[in-house]
Amino acid sequence: MRPSLTQRSRVALLAVVLLSMGTAQAALFGDDEARKAILELRTKVDELQQKSADDLRKVTEENAQLNAQLRRSILELAGQIESSRGELARMRGQDEQFARELSELQVRQKDLLQSMEDRLKKFEPSKVRVDGLEFVAEPAEVRDFDAALATLRKGEYVQAQASFTDFNRRYPSSGYKPSALFWLGNALYAQRNYKDAISNFRALMSAAPAHLRAPEALLSIANCQIELKETKGARTTLGELLSAYPQSEAATVGKERLAKLK
Repeated sequence: MRPSLTQRSRVALLAVVLLSMGTAQAALFGDDEARKAILELRTKVDELQQKSADDLRKVTEENAQLNAQLRRSILELAGQIESSRGELARMRGQDEQFARELSELQVRQKDLLQSMEDRLKKFEPSKVRVDGLEFVAEPAEVRDFDAALATLRKGEYVQAQASFTDFNRRYPSSGYKPSALFWLGNALYAQRNYKDAISNFRALMSAAPAHLRAPEALLSIANCQIELKETKGARTTLGELLSAYPQSEAATVGKERLAKLK
């Protein structure tokens, strides 16, 4: 530690006292003894001053070492704080990256699940409504029936006949069957295969007499009979149409046809 002001004052006071004592002794013992006492006193004062200087230098050096050590500690602490800040920033960045990746993963997972559900729906039965009937059909049934009907509407009657014939063979219990029989009959009629057309129309009447297409099937049978010159049979069929489905559009047309046959 650095000598305080009080310690310095005590050293100075001691030097004054010693000098005073030396002066007094000089008066008592003579000049030689006085000089000797003064020299001893000066020696002691020099020793005290040297010791004080040494103590001061030592304290100064210790303070300098403490200051240097304190600076190093502060610098090390500052470095540690900066390193901690960098690590914290890095961890925050990792957390943000992880949150983004997690969010993206959740979105991809949701899209994947939706895609899987959509794919599964393609293989699951679904409700369909055709010609006034509602029933459950396999995806393959829906696809094959729609494809056959599209072929017929394009005027490709031979291909439509083959498609509907194959459909009835593959799906004998399908809810589409009455409609498939009706359109197969139309494909045959378009090819002037009237007998086979009549067979399919009668199959429809036998399987589903209350079907939406039943009146048209009867009218189509009568048309086939007219083409085959079976006038009597045509009259009978048209009479059946007017009796069974008097309010249908097919009955209106059938009435006109029947009038022309008389």
